[in-house]
Amino acid sequence: MTIDNTEGARAQIGVTGLAVMGSNIARNFARHGHTVALHNRSIAKTDALIEEHGGEGDFVRTETIEEFVAALQKPRRVLIMVKAGDPTDAVIEELASAMEPGDIIIDGGNALYTDTIRREASLRDRGLHFVGAGISGGEEGALNGPSIMPGGPKESYQALGPLLESIAAQVDGTPCCTHIGPDGSGHFVKMVHNGIEYADMQLIGEAYNLFRDALGYDADQVADVFTEWNAGDLESYLVEITAEVLRQKDAKTGKALVDVIVDAAEQKGTGRWTVKSALDLGVPVTGIAEAVFARALSGARDQRKAAVGLASGRLADKPADAAQFTEDIRQALYASKVVAYAQGFDQIAAGSAEYDWDLHPADLATIWRGGCIIRARFLNRIKDAYDENPKLPSLILAPYFRDAIETAIDSWRRVVSTATLLGIPVPAFASSLSYYDALRAERLPAALTQGQRDFFGAHTYERVDAEGKFHTLWSGDRSEVQA
Repeated sequence: MTIDNTEGARAQIGVTGLAVMGSNIARNFARHGHTVALHNRSIAKTDALIEEHGGEGDFVRTETIEEFVAALQKPRRVLIMVKAGDPTDAVIEELASAMEPGDIIIDGGNALYTDTIRREASLRDRGLHFVGAGISGGEEGALNGPSIMPGGPKESYQALGPLLESIAAQVDGTPCCTHIGPDGSGHFVKMVHNGIEYADMQLIGEAYNLFRDALGYDADQVADVFTEWNAGDLESYLVEITAEVLRQKDAKTGKALVDVIVDAAEQKGTGRWTVKSALDLGVPVTGIAEAVFARALSGARDQRKAAVGLASGRLADKPADAAQFTEDIRQALYASKVVAYAQGFDQIAAGSAEYDWDLHPADLATIWRGGCIIRARFLNRIKDAYDENPKLPSLILAPYFRDAIETAIDSWRRVVSTATLLGIPVPAFASSLSYYDALRAERLPAALTQGQRDFFGAHTYERVDAEGKFHTLWSGDRSEVQA
């Protein structure tokens, strides 16, 4: 029902920005018994929400920021669901000017974590709490239970946490929401989550491509495979919806919808943010990077059109044993997914160290088990791995995942080599395998790289048999000196 705002401060939470995500999360709060103050620059959206869904709970209709703030119980809690960047800054400033010390502003959009760090520091100076909350699950999750990753001041979670936990997805009675850490940590973790999502989607796409081009399967046949896989170790939201997308028929042509969609993938930027951040932190996220580059290449439509007909070289015969190759793809997909998550958790560890956030990987695996886009059965295994060893050097080294990759390795190699011999691009499969091989190698060609750097730039090198830094006098008598 709609509550007359003249009744005073009645709402436990306010939501400003009532596009689909904002509207759905406001409805989620109301469905869980919270009175929700509504605000939008276009009042028509506020009225439309109340008209269509006002029976789901208690809503307070407001028209101005002043009305909106006045409708909220103290400490006031306002969730912003507007476009990232300047629009977010504008709404924050408008709210901050109307709020009082101790009030809480929550940004639930996909904000760049460095912006969140800046905003949190600025509002802290004004006595306000700022929480950057990553929210995953899309429109459905926002309404029925997302995974929520709130950062910001720990004391703010005392007032905010119970509300967020009540609307979050629940797995085994545990809410998929926890306080992540200080300032920008929540949005940082959400950014890496999205990077893992990019890699996961690319790997699934490459598996589909192999079925189509190496085995000649149509969309329905591939859907059958993904449906079967979703009943096993690969059970996940993305594998589940892949089968649904592949089964969808185009109303105009009767063909599989996937066959009439233009093969150019778009991106909103969080994948690029993940890769840029990883570069700054010095963390190799090769699978995520290849997924971002694959989307960029797919969108280079003029280049791709001009390149049609380029030589392929002599291609191999297609696999004769479809059942064996199907199993090989399954194993390669599982192993490559492990690499994607391992690299993502490595980046989170590096970000935690860089910004002194004290993040806990097991907590993240716990809240990603439900609600979010990358939810998957094996997140329980990831949680167990970090519970057993919070200082795990790499997820790949956890006994369960080490065994899984050892089981998959021969299939993984067959998939990458077969794809190469058939001229089928598998950048994420291949880079994930190369990362694994580099990680396990006793010696890498970086020794030569360091020698080259010393030759042209006197950058020095270390020796395997002595402590310290050394330099060879390349332009002199080529003797070695200690730097």
